[in-house]
Amino acid sequence: MGDALMTPAILKQIIQTNVEQALAEDIGTGDLTAQLIHDSQQTAQATVIVREPAVLAGIAWFNEVFHQIDPDTQIQWHYHDGDNIEANQTLVHLEGRARALLTGERCALNFLQTLSGTATLSRYYARKVAHLPVKILDTRKTIPGLRLAQKYAVQCGGCTNHRMGLYDAFLIKENHIVACGSVCEAIQRARHIAPHKQVEVEVENLEQLQEAIDAKAEIIMLDNFDLETLRQAVKINLGQSKLEVSGNVDENNLLAIAETGVDFISLGALTKHLHAIDLSMRFYGV
Repeated sequence: MGDALMTPAILKQIIQTNVEQALAEDIGTGDLTAQLIHDSQQTAQATVIVREPAVLAGIAWFNEVFHQIDPDTQIQWHYHDGDNIEANQTLVHLEGRARALLTGERCALNFLQTLSGTATLSRYYARKVAHLPVKILDTRKTIPGLRLAQKYAVQCGGCTNHRMGLYDAFLIKENHIVACGSVCEAIQRARHIAPHKQVEVEVENLEQLQEAIDAKAEIIMLDNFDLETLRQAVKINLGQSKLEVSGNVDENNLLAIAETGVDFISLGALTKHLHAIDLSMRFYGV
């Protein structure tokens, strides 16, 4: 899966870039309202409180916002990414120049509320099938510019990353198959283009499934199969390829699908149906 590509060095660079871009669009030519603080060296303290239960994610993005604005800002966290947090808990204390805290507030909270929302939803789905060997996968249905950030949050919630983008694995879908002529031909072309890359192919019926098995696809995506056909697919496959379910999956049928014995279930909902977590920053000790 694509999570192997999320190395600390890559993640660090992504965080820096995400924050640079977010601050540039928010601050522009300067924070006008922060200039109400006449003394640029005036210091303040602040806390961030979570107003609803959540799974925390995005600490590094939050920290980077204030460090880019003013590296002297002191930040003390009381929790870690991946922690379950109850409502009305204080997440973090900050101390630094008042202007910097004011300028960074919304940008930092935007990252934290969005990534914690992603992690919280991921934890919700992961727990539904925690007693089974199936893995819940994310998709490429992410907020533009925040692909790796959201995929990091998915991991914090206990789910698994699918491919990161179009570059790290083949995912042969209906139109690829039509253009190539057959499932087998598409897989053979993929092997020729990049023999070291994982090949996944989407199939729409049991005949295509058998063709994909015969062509030795590592993963076969079962698109919109009903439960009975999923059970047949698992019996036909006999563990030869990994089986992934995609399409029309929600909280109501997730468990039934998982119980058919498939290996993966992909859910675009993890990154596109998130509810941003309610957070607030409050100053004290100015």
